Amino acid sequence: MRQTDLSDRALVRLIPATYHKPPALRGLVDDDDEMEILAGIEAMTSARLQAERGRSPHLDPRELAWLRRSRDLRLYGESHVNAAFTYTRATGNRFNPPERGAWYCAWEVMVSVAEVAFHRTRELRFAGWFHDRARYVELLADFIGTFDDLRDEPLHPALNPDPALGYPEGQALAEHLRRGGSRGLIYPSVRAPAGGVCLVCFAPTAIQNVRPGASWDLIWDGTEDYTLQAVG
Repeated sequence: MRQTDLSDRALVRLIPATYHKPPALRGLVDDDDEMEILAGIEAMTSARLQAERGRSPHLDPRELAWLRRSRDLRLYGESHVNAAFTYTRATGNRFNPPERGAWYCAWEVMVSVAEVAFHRTRELRFAGWFHDRARYVELLADFIGTFDDLRDEPLHPALNPDPALGYPEGQALAEHLRRGGSRGLIYPSVRAPAGGVCLVCFAPTAIQNVRPGASWDLIWDGTEDYTLQAVG
């Protein structure tokens, strides 16, 4: 496996718009004192807040974004970075285990769309109902440094399109790389029909200058095929 030096801007991560809204609890209270009480209750079940307080067995709080930004804790994106590493699927993803998340992104927005659409379509298939409309918001970030690069091994078992086969291999590879000090892994997209390149970042501190981008609606109207609309 080779290594590649990056100095690239505006790699695209897509998150559901429901995770991008102002705090949902704000409308339930009349003043900041009441908000602080509710926020304390929320923190009891928030994986992100627990990790930021040093209560996660899988993440050292010194890794997280907010601790390296003491000059301005309100800087946009710090909660999104931390959330990527603390909220996970029960089975993990291709290059992260259930216990620890990662930041997945791509150089092209259509590659990110293909990746998130695959997972959404699979959920609809499980439900047996292909009528859905989902809004996603771009998070753009910059990356500088040396990253491992899997593009010279297109047949690596971690790239198997079947999650049951590819995910265990990818998680084992990512754990090996991360323990060796890797900041992340560049790899060919498994889901984009015309190809494309993705990056999975293992280290919160490697994610720089997070800012919002465009919004997109993915629409399913009775079949597994979806349409894409830019939100004006």
